[in-house]
Amino acid sequence: MTPAPVTVRVPAKVNVQLVVGGLRPDGFHDLANVFLAVGLHDEVTATPADRLRITASGPDAHQVPLDETNLAARAALALAARHGIEPRVHLHISKDIPVAGGMAGGSADGAAALVACDALWGTGATRAELLAICAELGSDVPFSLVGGAALGRGRGERLEPVEVTGTFHWVFAVADGGLSTPEVYRECDRLREASGGGHTAADLPEPQPTPALLEALRTGDAAALACALANDLQAAAVSLRPSLADTLRAGTEGGALAALVSGSGPTCAFLAKDPEAAESVAEALLSSGTCRKVRVTSGPVPGATVFPDGSPDRTLP
Repeated sequence: MTPAPVTVRVPAKVNVQLVVGGLRPDGFHDLANVFLAVGLHDEVTATPADRLRITASGPDAHQVPLDETNLAARAALALAARHGIEPRVHLHISKDIPVAGGMAGGSADGAAALVACDALWGTGATRAELLAICAELGSDVPFSLVGGAALGRGRGERLEPVEVTGTFHWVFAVADGGLSTPEVYRECDRLREASGGGHTAADLPEPQPTPALLEALRTGDAAALACALANDLQAAAVSLRPSLADTLRAGTEGGALAALVSGSGPTCAFLAKDPEAAESVAEALLSSGTCRKVRVTSGPVPGATVFPDGSPDRTLP
């Protein structure tokens, strides 16, 4: 009997604190990356097929690669190789997470595809095995699997749980086009070198999250979290895309408790006091003309989750 399709829902993330260490000899940077999963989701549906095939729908789906460079395809190939099976699967990605926006949309799709293929093929992979494959795929992929809130160390792939109380309300301002993550890191290194402080791992201390930020998450204190939000890549992102400064200013003037570039950008994240304040911030951003669109949501939310009945009622292309 042909297995039924499996659909997995997976969230976007915001980095509430991203501390970037110096450049390592291998070209990477050690991170202290505090992730929070938020309620913007992609869905990946795995259906039996005669070969690996990727399709996509939804906002900005035309920007999603449909070949083996897609993390969803790479996840399917990695799981199949580990279990000695052919990756005969059609993976359909229903996009709602902004593409190339610093919110880990591609990483989310990789995690969702991995979970969906595991369920479809009945490989019985352990959570540890799934997390190991996620870490091989990319720095943000393990968190997309886990969700909630976590501290990522190393390149961000080694996760430690972070306690969170309550719900935090967010507005995301989506910019036109993307920013290259490697280019943002290179610009961060350049700015550090230009400042005279050095930019290598030998020059800078090991990155650590601030106790104040972790305490704000633990207690659910939005005002305290606003004071502790930080992103070491923000200056580099703004240097490469100066218009982001206008977006950040528009959101704070519109009533946000705090604003920061999400990850490597160019999406900007705004923390709001409550749902009503979030709507006001969103209206201010839209009327400012400094972004392409806005999204209002909250977090934390769970990580990659299989739909209870396998797949929602909809037609795939």
